Amino acid sequence: MITNFITLFFICVFFLFTLSVICQDSDIETDCSNRWIHIRRLPPQFNLDLLSNCSEYPLFDNFCPYLANHGFGKKTHNKSHSWYRTDPFMLELIFHRRMLEYPCLTSDPSHANAIYVPYYGGLDSLKFLYGPEVNSSYQHGLDLYEYLVHGDLPDVWSRHYGHDHFMVMARPAWDFNQPFDSDPMYFGTSFLELPELFNVTALTLESRAFPWQEQAIPYPTSFHPPNLAFFESWVNRVRRSRRKTLMLFAGGGGSSSKPNIRRSIRLECENVTSTSANGTGYEKLCELVDCSSGICQHDPIKFMKPMLQASFCLQPPGDTPARRSTFDGIIAGCIPVFFEDLSAKKQYGWHLPEEKYEEFSVSIRKEDVVSKGLNIIDVLKSIPRGQVRRMREKVVEMMPRVMYRKHGSSLGLRTKKDAFDISIEGTLERIRSRLQEVAAQ
Repeated sequence: MITNFITLFFICVFFLFTLSVICQDSDIETDCSNRWIHIRRLPPQFNLDLLSNCSEYPLFDNFCPYLANHGFGKKTHNKSHSWYRTDPFMLELIFHRRMLEYPCLTSDPSHANAIYVPYYGGLDSLKFLYGPEVNSSYQHGLDLYEYLVHGDLPDVWSRHYGHDHFMVMARPAWDFNQPFDSDPMYFGTSFLELPELFNVTALTLESRAFPWQEQAIPYPTSFHPPNLAFFESWVNRVRRSRRKTLMLFAGGGGSSSKPNIRRSIRLECENVTSTSANGTGYEKLCELVDCSSGICQHDPIKFMKPMLQASFCLQPPGDTPARRSTFDGIIAGCIPVFFEDLSAKKQYGWHLPEEKYEEFSVSIRKEDVVSKGLNIIDVLKSIPRGQVRRMREKVVEMMPRVMYRKHGSSLGLRTKKDAFDISIEGTLERIRSRLQEVAAQ
């Protein structure tokens, strides 16, 4: 009963908003040349019906609480305007909601420069990853392909055979690249291995080292301001915050005896004495925020305050190269410290331009720390204070590029391109280039 109500509620809200979107966007002067997008109409089995199964995967999590506010989750407290308990796996829902207010939508697919497929692929993968179809993961995406090609308006697909289609899949691409001949099977589905869908652009939370069809876009943080005033108020707080800790690591892992970068970080922090910070201008040289077993994921209060008080936030790879914490840290104005290029530099080029990394981040090779005993604190202490201030200001400048502002936000805030805006720009350019390549063949 409750799950059916959830589905009905979302269908009604999406429908009502679609009716009002033209009126809302009429206040904005927009040049839609080469920016037209058509939203492909899908049966609810590919999106809204998946929300009604939110409590059916106990090995994963009950994600029903995080469906609130169109995927932002519940507010951190009743009076909050910008902070939510956001689950990053709800990005498909967040993106879909924002697409409905995109100013250059067209109902005519032949007029569109790109076709958005509102498929919740990450949520659909749960039945293969944690549910009854775990031994059929090679089938993930086949039913979608059949519908796109043979279902409603097949000419939309055959026009460019999927080269102009894009979708969001709110999991790392590693979760969708299990080879068909894998024996034994390992965690993941084979969605990105399907030849039928090779031409479709997939926006994922992380991309592989050599991606073809996917592009990484930022993990959603818990910060979703509704207007310019709330955004600028937060920026001012970030700038005023007293940075009394040199470096911070918020995360889990590193407790095993096997050498790895997280273990090295923990050992270095634990060996710092109370007098080590004397004469440095910091009260503490290192702070650890234990986020083991996901205890921080839906509670930004646990890590945002420490991040606001730290100059540098360490972002070591874990199960995958990238981390949501990278984007949490940027929202807090905390300078990221990376230990391999695949953690961000080789993935998020649309949102964090590769040529600017030296201006807003620090790079330390994990091999130098783990195998050669390089001291991270010594490296960070050697950076002049003036340079640290300039790097932090660059981090603050990057903040809008990695946040997903609230749907229906004010006109003033919409003048600042956020993660969604940049994702759409990058997708349109990628599709344009791909179509030119195909035409030239």
